[in-house]
Amino acid sequence: MNIGAHVSIAGGVYNAPINAHRAGCECFQMFTRSPQGGSAPILDPGTVSSFHANMKQYKQAAVYIHTPYYINLASATDRIRLNSIRIIREELERGTLLGAKALMTHLGSSAGVGQDLAVEKVIEGIKKIVEGYKGTTRFLLEIAAGSGNIIGDTFEEIGQIIKAVPEYDLGVCFDTCHAFASGYDLRTKKAIGVTLKAFEKAIGLDRLVLIHANDAKFEIGTHKDRHEHIGYGHIGREGFRILLHHPQLRAVDFILETPPSEKKEINDIMMLKKLRT
Repeated sequence: MNIGAHVSIAGGVYNAPINAHRAGCECFQMFTRSPQGGSAPILDPGTVSSFHANMKQYKQAAVYIHTPYYINLASATDRIRLNSIRIIREELERGTLLGAKALMTHLGSSAGVGQDLAVEKVIEGIKKIVEGYKGTTRFLLEIAAGSGNIIGDTFEEIGQIIKAVPEYDLGVCFDTCHAFASGYDLRTKKAIGVTLKAFEKAIGLDRLVLIHANDAKFEIGTHKDRHEHIGYGHIGREGFRILLHHPQLRAVDFILETPPSEKKEINDIMMLKKLRT
């Protein structure tokens, strides 16, 4: 188990391992392109070589990539849906070049489509993304908070999508804030046991590759995706301590996505490390 955070690639993707080291990360997450839009920076051989060298020099155990925010595999607009498919596949290939362990994505919204058709579109999109993919970066679906018409806010829906794509070993990114907002309790040992049993039944814990460690600004079941610093939200320090010591999560890395604040983010990393001991 390694602990890290989402870090900046300002100045070049090869700066990410340096930024991660400065924050006290053992692993980290990054975007390889602007999350808001635009073309992706070219990963030329020199850039890739510098990235790998910095991963080694700054002792980062793993790197994870997050897709841009505008991804929507369920969109009623073909341009948005097909562009989402293209970008995710590109990011998987870029991740392979960089040696990324996994790439995670949000699935999108069923607005204007309807839930059943939206799920069908997501499944169709994922099948197109992984068709012929031979790379080493694993593709993860991220648990959603369930606000609005968002796809993937229940274990059963994520499980349904995964089972519909048996030709590829899809994994899951478990965001603690999103799961809590969707009604999965993470505050006590008993509650976490119930939640992980539900995950095992619907998806399988062997598919849980990464945990986004975020406290929750709002109470359980509110479907509000608002991350909070560790110990300042409704999950609380004890919930994270139990997760960090759970025997079924020993091989799972924890990545922080708490609100932007360099000092507080570093404190969050230190807090998780302390809770892990």
